[in-house]
Amino acid sequence: MFQSDLLAARRVLVTGGGTGLGEAMARRFAELGASLVLTGRRIDVLDTAAQRIRDETGASVQTIACDIRSADAVEAMVEQAWAQGPLDALINNAAATFIAQTEHLSARAADAILAPTLHGAMYCTLSVGRRWIEAGHPGVILGILSTSTITGRAFTVPSAMAKSAHLAMIRSLAVEWGPKGVRLVGIAPGPFPTTGAVGQLRPGGRDDDLSRRNPLGRPGEHIELANLASYLISPQAGYINGEMITIDGGMHLRTSGAEDLLGWSDEQWAALREKRGRA
Repeated sequence: MFQSDLLAARRVLVTGGGTGLGEAMARRFAELGASLVLTGRRIDVLDTAAQRIRDETGASVQTIACDIRSADAVEAMVEQAWAQGPLDALINNAAATFIAQTEHLSARAADAILAPTLHGAMYCTLSVGRRWIEAGHPGVILGILSTSTITGRAFTVPSAMAKSAHLAMIRSLAVEWGPKGVRLVGIAPGPFPTTGAVGQLRPGGRDDDLSRRNPLGRPGEHIELANLASYLISPQAGYINGEMITIDGGMHLRTSGAEDLLGWSDEQWAALREKRGRA
């Protein structure tokens, strides 16, 4: 399945491509022959990741700083990427989330999650998809979603809402754009620990024993998600359209992943809000 030229001659744009799962997927795409465009808010982080990928794979990697919360910024970023040649795949990976008691969320806090996770994904999808359709160029869009699209998820309500709406976009555009040569697919990852996710979703005091709660007894490894992503954007998955693939060791069949927070005290929640306020 993963022959070295699986993604040869393909240009892939990865949002949030400078860290975590975004970088892991980008590296795997490069190993399989793709050239990359990495985007995110911090150009230094993007450039560091890009150099690592170049050193390890020899791939061509373009970096473009972009705040995907802005439709104008997304349009400028995609235009800059297209100047070096048309894209063939878009990975809507960038997102934001944190745990909170929903009744304490301000509108600003909710928008901080909805803006990149939902609006940013839609802005990128529309900007890239429009160009493909106008040029008659086939393409594939992969959305990195969440098992909250299946179970819901307490204490991360804006994220669960955004990911569910993102899935609705994938399923809707799979029908609308499929006849125009554009496929849309999604992945719902379970626990794949990254520095950012651990800091936001598993602060001190939470039970980190994923091995106890996951049927397979472990969290996911980044290469497992990267391999699935590589398959889904490759020609080998050319007949998969509008589907979301869950990769979580079966964990969502047991729990949404937030039930331990039901036992938190008011003091624990207050301490978390104070810590976040200082950040």
